[in-house]
Parts: sequence; C-alpha cells; structure tokens
Amino acid sequence: MSMASDFPFLGPRSGSSMELQQLSRRPNHHVSSTLGELMQLVQDDGDVGPKVSEPIHSYPFVLSFNNLTYSVKTKNKTLLSNSLGGEKVEMSHTKVLLDDISGEAREGEIMAVLGASGSGKSTLIDALANRIAKGSLKGNVTLNGEILESKLLKVISAYVMQDDLLFPMLTVEETLMFSAEFRLPRTLSKSKKKARVQALIDQLGLRNAAKTIIGDEGHRGVSGGERRRVSIGTDIIHDPIVLFLDEPTSGLDSTSAFMVVKVLQRIAQSGSIVIMSIHQPSYRIMSLLDKLIFLSRGQMVFSDTPSKLHDFFAAYGSPIPENEDRTEYTLDFIRELEISGSGTKQLVDFNKSWTRNKTCDTSCVKGVKMSLNDAISASISRGKLVSGATNMDSNLSTSVPTFANSFWVEVLVIAKRSMLNSWRSPELYVTRLGAIIVTGAILATIFKKLDNSPRGIQERVGFFAFAMSTMFYTCAEALPVFLQERYIFMRETAYNAYRRSSYVVCHSIMTIPSLIFLSFVFACITFWAVGLAGGSMGFFTFLMFIFASFWVGNSFVTFLSGVLSHEMLGYNVVMAFLAYFLLFSGFFITRDRIPDYWIWFHYLSLVKYPYQGVLQNEFDDPTECFVRGTQIFDNSPIGSVPDNLKVKLLQSMSRTLGVSLTSSTCLTNGGDILKQQGVTDINKWGCFWDQHSVQL
Repeated sequence: MSMASDFPFLGPRSGSSMELQQLSRRPNHHVSSTLGELMQLVQDDGDVGPKVSEPIHSYPFVLSFNNLTYSVKTKNKTLLSNSLGGEKVEMSHTKVLLDDISGEAREGEIMAVLGASGSGKSTLIDALANRIAKGSLKGNVTLNGEILESKLLKVISAYVMQDDLLFPMLTVEETLMFSAEFRLPRTLSKSKKKARVQALIDQLGLRNAAKTIIGDEGHRGVSGGERRRVSIGTDIIHDPIVLFLDEPTSGLDSTSAFMVVKVLQRIAQSGSIVIMSIHQPSYRIMSLLDKLIFLSRGQMVFSDTPSKLHDFFAAYGSPIPENEDRTEYTLDFIRELEISGSGTKQLVDFNKSWTRNKTCDTSCVKGVKMSLNDAISASISRGKLVSGATNMDSNLSTSVPTFANSFWVEVLVIAKRSMLNSWRSPELYVTRLGAIIVTGAILATIFKKLDNSPRGIQERVGFFAFAMSTMFYTCAEALPVFLQERYIFMRETAYNAYRRSSYVVCHSIMTIPSLIFLSFVFACITFWAVGLAGGSMGFFTFLMFIFASFWVGNSFVTFLSGVLSHEMLGYNVVMAFLAYFLLFSGFFITRDRIPDYWIWFHYLSLVKYPYQGVLQNEFDDPTECFVRGTQIFDNSPIGSVPDNLKVKLLQSMSRTLGVSLTSSTCLTNGGDILKQQGVTDINKWGCFWDQHSVQL
C-alpha cells in the first residue's frame, strides 16, 4: 500500500516534506460545510453534486464554564502514636480534583486540556460533558449563556472515550452505517444515510480502509490510527455541536496522532466545538490547536492560545528557551513546581491575573449575538443536527427528540448488527452446539433404553436432573458475549443512540431460533434413545422444557454479566449459583425435607421448575405401572433372594395387611413416584410459567 493510502493527509511520497510544512502551519479559520449541507447536494439516488463554492455563514456557539470545583472523599489508614504505641486509624480525607476552573470554548476551535497524569484532565472533560453528578460538581456550564439540560446535551453533543469500543468483525463502512441508522432519523432516506456515511468516511480519511474489518487480537484489521478515527466517526455521525474527547491520541504514533487531530480540526471548522484532553502533543499537533488549558493537581495554570505561551512565561519570569519545545517545557516546568516545596500556587495566581488583564485580539468575538434557541434552530435548518427536530420552540428539551428512531426500528437495527456479528464469528455457537451433541450422546448411551423397573425409575430421575442442569451449565458459555459488548452498549446508550429496552428485547428475541435448534438437537439425541414416555406429545413437551431451560439460563447469565464486569469473576459466580440451583432443585433432597430457613431458595432455583416439569411429563400417566408384585423388594437387601421366597413374602404381607398382593399387582404408579420426589406442589404447566416468572 502506498504512503498516500496509509496517510491520506500527507499525500504521496514525493514532496511530502513540503506538504508536512504546509499542514503544520496555522490554518486560516473558516467554517467548512457541515455534513448536513453536503447532504443537501445529495439526491435521493445517492449521487453527490459539486461542492459548495460560496462561504457558509457561521452561527457561533460558545461553551462557557465557570468556577468548576469537584472533590471526592478518600479513606486511608493513618498511624497515630500514643503512650502505649502506634495504632492505625481509618481517617477520611477530601481530595480536590477540580479547583475553581473557568474558561470558554468556541465554535470552530479545538480546545485542548493538558497536564501530567492525575492533573484532572479527564475529570474536567467529564464535568463539561455532564458525566459527573450535579450534586458533587460546583459551578456551572452554559452554552450561549444558557445552562444545558442533560437531555438536550445528549442530543447536541458527543463523547469519544479513550478506548476504542467497536465490534471487531464489522467493516469500517458497516460500523459507521449502523451508527447512522441509530443516530439519524427514519425520515432520512436510506440512500441519504449511505451518502452521509460516505461523506464522513472521506472527512475522516478512511476511504482506503472502508471495506476492512475493525479487527482484534485474532483478526487482522485496520491500524490504530484508523481505529481511533472510526471511534470518532461513530459519535459524530449526527454532526454534533459539541464534541468531547478523552485523550484521542493515546497509544498512537506521532503520524497517526497528527492525522486524528487534523480530522478534529476539520470537524471544528464544520461548525462544532471540540474539547479534548491530550497528554503531550507534538509540535505539529500544537499547530492545529486553538486554545490550551494546562492543569496541575486540579488547578488551572494556563489558559490561552498556544502562541501566548512564550509571552506568558516571559511575563512570569521563566521564558521558554528558543530551541526548546514549548509544550515539553511547560509540562516539565509545572512538574518541577509540583515536587518543589512552594508548589504551583504562585503560577496559578499569576494565571488568574494574566486572564483578567488580557484583552481580546481581533479574532475574539465580543459576545454571543444569538440565543441558544435561535442558534440551534439555525444549525438544524442548515442540516447541522440531522438527528434533531426540524424546528425549535421555546422549550428546547421538549422540541428535540430523545431518540432518533422508534422502538421497533431500533430493535431491527440491533438485530441486523447482531446477526452480522454472529455470522462472522460462529465459534461460540459452534462450540456450544458441539457441547450439546457430545453431552446428549453420552447421556443417550449411558441411559440407553431404561425400563420401568424400580432401578429404571431411579435412573430416569437421575437422567432428568443431570439433563436439566446441563442446559444451564452450557449457558455459562454465553457469559463473554455481553461482557464484550458491555462498554459498547454503555457508550451507545449514554448518548441515546437507542433505548436500553430495545437492546434487551432484541437480544431476547434473537436468541430464540438458536436456542430452539440446540433444544431440538438435544431432544432428538436423547428422547428415543433413553426410552422416555409420552410419544410425540411427550417429545414436544420435553423439547419445550429444554428450550425454556436454555432461555432462562441464557437470560440469567446475561443478567450476571451485566452486574459483574470481570469475566473470571463472572464464571465463578455463575458456576456457584448453578450449583446452588441444582442442590435446591429437589433431586438431592426433596422439598418436604428442606429446612424452613432454606425453602425460599428452593422456589428461586431455576433448575427446580424444568426438573419437576419433565418428571411430571414422564410420570403423569395414571395407567402406567412402575412397580408390580415382587418388584417391591428390588431396591432392598431382599432383592437378591430367590423369586419363590419373594412370592412367599408377598403372600405373608397379604395375610398381614388383609389385601390381596400377587406378582401382577400394581404397587406404584406415576403419581406415587411424583409424591416420593415431592413434585406435587406445582403442576406441569405451572412449572413452565413459574420458571419464567422466577427469571423475570
């Protein structure tokens, strides 16, 4: 692949040094066409017309934050000395993460937050993005002078996390297309959504990687820089007004990092406010930034344009050496102050006086001429917020829709994405199917053609207990599925890409066909081989309980994977719960023998209901006899004596009891077996419905 394809912003290999110099220069700030305006040139057939030649008027947005202060309480053990010796006492301390931070970010600009690790960069980004509880954060954040409600902020903004949370088996184009289907309204035609994705691919410089899968450790995919740009693209598909990014260049080489920030510059120039945290930008990246905020232990030590760094430190009395990188010098200087005895208090105070005394240059807007309502309306009218409303009323929070699409549209899109992921990574399902086939084959051969003798009854009960518990244990393999999607789900729902209920309903429905197939395979292997009763109706009832066990077990494992974030911890908890469910199912100890203080767990056991259901399906025929005459002695020490002695014992019992007992007399039917197993509290269909009730 050529250099041009790898690095679309650098051009071909020849003459690259000259182009790098041109890219590193301070660009003239103008407002590029929004994606919405580009879309206005796209006809319903998806053809893209010529680019707009006339400059597009800018509607300025200003995000202001004033006196942001945030602190948390930490507990640690302190050694206190007394006359009897030292004693460790747990004491509570307050740690200030943000201390009186103020500033503003404007449309068309990139504001970068810099500082050492632990300085408060990510905390400030979270505070501006309303990701910190309001009761804990002091100060206010306004857009065009108006405090933003959480609902409105989610619609007009986007937050790009530090980690790239993407589905590895989807291509770049598919990833962005699914994001478009989530964030763009159904009123926009399919062709225009596709054209919008293509425009975004070009804007992100991903044309050569459009058909490449994202990839992971086991599948080769796009590069790290391309992956990061895809992450940005999924969150800006609706062309947000405000874009927050938490260290978008982390882990990238200098060229990839430069390309990412170059993309962010294009986004800003299209009419967005871009605010990001960055650890240590290179010289070329610094040339793309419009405003810098340096933090030190939650305090602001500098807030101005990059060009003012020299003047700032010269006025402070520590001028930046001529041949030294200004960013490195600033970070090193702040670090030296932090480890010194005096700290950065003097620099913080100097920055406050510098901020008060500085005057706006000719590029600084004196004030906001347009209210937030009018500015958002203007943005919507020119296509800036395609996911927003077509008009605005006086109440911003009600005029902007919470979700771009209806509930069932979201379900269909999630289902389509899930099917595509499953089709391209069938390993998990194939492994699960293999486990079911092997387990079924083993059970079919061990419990082959069980008879209706007392020993056969005991073996049937054991078969049902093991078979039903196996359904739940094989569901443990589904644990990594949601754990892999957990943070993608959290990111997408945090900014209302779709409803949480849509995700739950979709995946509940999506699992039904696969679970039906697994249930059918297991039932076919075991039902006739073991010799279970009931004929065709008994088979379908047996199949139904297997499917219900799979579905409930899958739902239970998914629930635990939502509660537990670590895979190994999840496996331990799942296995422990399934063992308890089996213990209290009624197989090892019947219901009437369980202590009263544990009986509640018996009714919570997910294995109890399918186990009792298949037992009733097997032994619910009152005409079927399972113990006749001398068979009553089979499970006792007398079972080894000759048959003629058994007959004499039976005759003796008849005379003692006053009833006629012969070798053909039925002594135990199905109802008696059910009473012995203690499964008469709920009928067969009650077990089926109660199983789902416990799950819910």
